[in-house]
Amino acid sequence: MDIRKVKKLIELLEASDIAEIEIKEGEESIRISRALSSTLVAHPVAAIAAPPAAPVVAEAEAPAAATASEGNIIQSPMVGTFYRAPAPSSPPYVEVGQHVKVGDVVCIVEAMKMMNQIEADYAGVVAAFLIEDGEPVEFDQALIRIV
Repeated sequence: MDIRKVKKLIELLEASDIAEIEIKEGEESIRISRALSSTLVAHPVAAIAAPPAAPVVAEAEAPAAATASEGNIIQSPMVGTFYRAPAPSSPPYVEVGQHVKVGDVVCIVEAMKMMNQIEADYAGVVAAFLIEDGEPVEFDQALIRIV
């Protein structure tokens, strides 16, 4: 799907009262929805059988619930692939024990071949990475714990 079409869909969504739109074009599809904070998030839609999808959601929610009381959690704003560094040969954006400020880039989530930099929502010290580098992530999945 052409990026210009995606931008046009985003503009249409912003101009309307619609909360979510899904478009299928041949084998490609895209879902764009308004997040709770009124920002737009593009989700690639994959053909996944229902039984395997249920355990993945349960695993994604379990770490967030278990670690939420132990610090602030940076969550994935989209479905994609988690990367700690901008390139395989580059050093990671942050390491465990490193101090971060609000707005510092802490990782990347690749979605639809676009690298989306994820910024820290909280200031503090990186306590743990809750997912391994290169693993797929779900929407709102816990990525990094900051204390």
